[in-house]
Amino acid sequence: MYSRTRILNYDVLLSHGNVEGRKVVLDVLEAGLKAADPYYNILKLVKKVNNKLIVGYKDFEPPGDPNSGDLIIDLDKVGSIYVVGAAKGVQSAAKALEDILGDRLTEGHVIAKKGDEKILNKIKVTFGAHPVPDEDCEKGAQAIYEIAKKVRKGDVVFTLSGNGGSSLLTLPPPGISIEDVRELTYMMQVERGVPTEDLNVIRNHIDLLKVGRMSLLMKDALQIHILLWDAGDPLPSKTGMSSYEKLLSQNRWLHALPDSTTFKDAYNVLKKWNVLDKIPPSIRKHIEEADPKYETPKKEDFKDIKFRVFGVLPRRGPITEASRKAESLGYMPIILTEWLQAEAREAGKVIASIAKNIEFSERPFRPPCVLLTTGELIVTVGEYRGIGGRNQEFTLSAALQIKGSKKVVIGAVDTDGTDGPGTQFVKDYGQIPCLAGGLVDGNTAEEAEAKGINIFEELKNHNSTIPLLKLNSGIITTQGVSLNDLSVTLILK
Repeated sequence: MYSRTRILNYDVLLSHGNVEGRKVVLDVLEAGLKAADPYYNILKLVKKVNNKLIVGYKDFEPPGDPNSGDLIIDLDKVGSIYVVGAAKGVQSAAKALEDILGDRLTEGHVIAKKGDEKILNKIKVTFGAHPVPDEDCEKGAQAIYEIAKKVRKGDVVFTLSGNGGSSLLTLPPPGISIEDVRELTYMMQVERGVPTEDLNVIRNHIDLLKVGRMSLLMKDALQIHILLWDAGDPLPSKTGMSSYEKLLSQNRWLHALPDSTTFKDAYNVLKKWNVLDKIPPSIRKHIEEADPKYETPKKEDFKDIKFRVFGVLPRRGPITEASRKAESLGYMPIILTEWLQAEAREAGKVIASIAKNIEFSERPFRPPCVLLTTGELIVTVGEYRGIGGRNQEFTLSAALQIKGSKKVVIGAVDTDGTDGPGTQFVKDYGQIPCLAGGLVDGNTAEEAEAKGINIFEELKNHNSTIPLLKLNSGIITTQGVSLNDLSVTLILK
């Protein structure tokens, strides 16, 4: 029976400090983390009844889907069935398909993030690096490319796409090496803090599989694209565009679907970040030449492909489930923001300051309450090479602000279970635990002082993992799908 508790080190985290408050925060975080596991939702989406496969679940349909309703597949009338994909937490989704399809599954290959435990049997797994791709990402992508070339008319293909796929699914075109892609990614995303949305415009144009290319390779098959993400807003946008239309015309990161950007957009992003003269020459040449055969597929290229799209993980899932858990425990849940995007250290200061104000003046909310945020924090590391991540920096920064508090406890995690780059750039990779985030209270700063840890200096060096481990305050979890960061701030009565 498939079952996984996400937080693995409850005992260590509850061995000191404000134990009552820490237990509440961990229970709320656990509820949010479990909402980022797609296994059970795929069981709702795909069912095998006798010799028919029924694919459909209204809540997972993008609003505006012209093919709304159940897709019924007669297994006597189809050829091979394949599963391919790449994302953080992809194995949980692939495991559900393995269990449903059984012997009817022909073959599959997915790319998961390194550090994840292998749970698949028939579907092969390559473990690749994230956020900066490595040779294993390329090997996994090549394996998917080989499967795509086998697909024939009458076959069925399930694709799995989600956060992390832009690094894990990496197959550069001739003339660009994986090392070139690594250099570009590290410089832009790690050193300069370039948002993924901008970086993807470039990565999409230096790859052979991203944003719809693998779907075009399998154009003769029936394709079922499962997004480890949200199906979309049920209300039309101000432009009148439905969620379904937006997925097909505004996408730049779900790699089974068409792209919305061009070579010209990629060039403009490089200019915007002033890196044209700093990126590998092979990448600059490729983008400046803008060879039409390497332009990304667009919506119109999908008109002759038979496909369906389903989003099995509502983006608000983690914060919604965290809110429900907090309320069930007797605490008023307050969702401060679902779009927190800021430097992690500064965000930690701000949220901690709000918590202190509530503790001492009962404004703007009356304790006991829980403040919740989600979004994607940023850490611009520059030339520093500390070990850490954005949720770890968020909590350590907050610890300095709530020093001495008897009522405030703050925890934050990346829902995929690996915060920031994790330990990817550590020389002794695999020997230092990869943290999902941190948990701090009013005692943490004093505990650090007693152990000779200067939190302020460690934050300057972007070195948050080691201090949190020494303080028994680093959260370790199983890996899952990334549905952004989740922070929980408890103010006791």
